[in-house]
Amino acid sequence: MTRTQKIETALQGAFAPRLLEVVDESEAHRGHAGFQEGGESHFRITLESEAFAGLSRIARHRAVHGALGPDLMSEIHALALTIRE
Repeated sequence: MTRTQKIETALQGAFAPRLLEVVDESEAHRGHAGFQEGGESHFRITLESEAFAGLSRIARHRAVHGALGPDLMSEIHALALTIRE
């Protein structure tokens, strides 16, 4: 299973989102710190779920990081999040 698939599976299971977009932006970072040959090091995620209702921006980010877990988070160099309820 690719990192992209792991991310999608984890976030679908945790938040039942009505919108989930996971974009691998790694190629745009070739030559920069954290770039890994083959990609899947830099991601942009857009996530919409009622699960985020009433949560602050920081709480939303923490929830996403928690859902991904420490093992997967350690494999990701950069994670840009857009989270809406």
